[in-house]
Amino acid sequence: MPDLLWDDVRNFLDPAVMGALPDVFVEGTSSVEDWQAVFDLVQSSGWAWEFLEGGVAGPLPAAVEVLSRPAGADSVDLRVWPVPGVLAIFRPWSAEGIDFDVDLRELQGQHGVDVLCGLLATVGRRLGRPVAMTAEGDYGHPVLGFDPAVDRVVLMADPNFR
Repeated sequence: MPDLLWDDVRNFLDPAVMGALPDVFVEGTSSVEDWQAVFDLVQSSGWAWEFLEGGVAGPLPAAVEVLSRPAGADSVDLRVWPVPGVLAIFRPWSAEGIDFDVDLRELQGQHGVDVLCGLLATVGRRLGRPVAMTAEGDYGHPVLGFDPAVDRVVLMADPNFR
């Protein structure tokens, strides 16, 4: 049985309501070790991925190397495809937190809900932390996320809010 059903969350996956790239963040992360756990997960998961520094693809370095780059260094992105056609972009800019974007246009229908739930749960389980999704730019109001206490993705707001 899926964690969430399309009919229950379609508003939360509507780009017109949430913005095309809602914000996803892992609560309570604050260390290089947390980022390294994400890097290890990406490399061991079988997911396709690409590490970009200044727009140039290269091998995925250790998290300590990425996070100790000097101020003003080229931007870095870790692009991850948990399934073909669905992209999550992790931005390891600071050890102070882990966040990433997903493109809602790629997550339509029950298959999209299942992929999103699988991604949130996999990241949350690896880190042992809650993972929450908010509308683009609205960090204070999570709408759904992985809850490690129940080991599944749950609604965190009323899906009929708008």
